[in-house]
Amino acid sequence: MPRLFTGLEIPPDIADELAFLRGGMFGARWIDPDFYHLTLRFIGDVDTRVAHDFFDELERMRRPAFTVTLTGVGAFGGDRPRALVATAKPTPALMALQAEHERAARRVGLPPETRKYAPHVTLARLRGVSPEAVADYLGSRSRPSSITFEAERFILYSSRDSVGGGPYIEEASFPLGATSESFEARASV
Repeated sequence: MPRLFTGLEIPPDIADELAFLRGGMFGARWIDPDFYHLTLRFIGDVDTRVAHDFFDELERMRRPAFTVTLTGVGAFGGDRPRALVATAKPTPALMALQAEHERAARRVGLPPETRKYAPHVTLARLRGVSPEAVADYLGSRSRPSSITFEAERFILYSSRDSVGGGPYIEEASFPLGATSESFEARASV
């Protein structure tokens, strides 16, 4: 069974900039910058039929390209920090794309996502790190100013069963801003 999710790729120059935040925290498992992405919808372990049905739903999507803005660095998990992240601005275009992925997942029979969508790029997974250590880390790092990039496609990724962080395999990519003709031309290749 493949473990699937959709996301926006992080351009190499942006990944390099985010990589400067790595290091300096005991208990952090840093994500390789090659695997940075902004998740749109986690699908999970699904059978081949559901995977194919979800792929078909993704192929039908038509959305414009848009600008993604990374606004800062933070942590998820509150009193039990579990991840250091670069936060992304929840623009209307990003939220609309994510909502369409959620609807596609439901159409193929997947349960609704129960957590509120908070767009981000995971930089490190944390294990046994105190909230104070996270606060110290965040306070000692200069926060990057807003970083922007153009989202020109979204990706269907697969991963191995693990605790996250890669390796991720690009199973398919879907252009944003494409016309119906360009989708048809791509499908005929």
